[in-house]
Amino acid sequence: MHDLLDPMKNPVTYAVPFFVLSILVELAALRWLDHDDNAVGALGRTGYSLKDARTSISMGIGSIFFLTVFKVGTFVVYSALSTHLAPYHLPTDTWWYWVLLIVGLDLAYYGNHRFVHRVNIGWAAHQAHHSSEYMNFATALRQKWNPWFEFFFWLPLPLLGFAPWTLYVAFSINLVYQFFVHTETIDRLPRPLELVFNTPSHHRVHHGSDPEYLDKNYGGILIVWDRLLGTFQPERQRPTYGLTKPVDTYHLVTLEYGEFAAIARDVRHARSWRERLGYLFGPPGWTPASATAKELSGAGAD
Repeated sequence: MHDLLDPMKNPVTYAVPFFVLSILVELAALRWLDHDDNAVGALGRTGYSLKDARTSISMGIGSIFFLTVFKVGTFVVYSALSTHLAPYHLPTDTWWYWVLLIVGLDLAYYGNHRFVHRVNIGWAAHQAHHSSEYMNFATALRQKWNPWFEFFFWLPLPLLGFAPWTLYVAFSINLVYQFFVHTETIDRLPRPLELVFNTPSHHRVHHGSDPEYLDKNYGGILIVWDRLLGTFQPERQRPTYGLTKPVDTYHLVTLEYGEFAAIARDVRHARSWRERLGYLFGPPGWTPASATAKELSGAGAD
């Protein structure tokens, strides 16, 4: 546990100077290269906004606390599973162990990422990351404070023989990689890379609120999961970033927990257990059939 919480043994710690440098380089590129960093229009925003970037960085700092709580709680469970239920334990001192783990955890990341986009209670936890209308390296730091669903998607890994402490190292590598796909300053990469890896082009699609871009490109490091499982979408035009219903606030608590409050209100006013479960586990925006019929009836009356 001591090693797990030691920041000097976390890959993210060593990546932080590169994060800062990348933000500065991106700012310089947007300032002096052929970009209009004040553009606002039908295609959305480009560049940086001070308030938006400050909010993203603040959310990133806050996420450190919640990720630490997540690490402590899940490590205890994963260690118990690994000790008492795993039929074998893979050697952590081989190169292939780390390749298998990084690929396996990336698949688990894909599953979790798809879940939090398609299930309302999961989306409430994840939507804060998508709330910015900008796509830049600061947006990569706009992290959620609710990583709890990842517990279930990581659960098979210790049972398959992966040492629990290594899961967090692999996840840190995954996070570091994903920082660099949050940018508009990098166009498409060479085709072999675009075929296999998540790239800035692929991830711009993921952050788009355009109908053809919604719920696409869930991959963390690899895009092959999306290609194999039917959720891949190439970048056709510049995305409109942000949520389909903009939150229009920089308040951290509202951004992180506003959707949970909305679900709680809906559940409280629900008329049956079916409706309560629908508000929790239906897709984002789910409403009872009776409410939808009433809306259609009202529209027809107009």
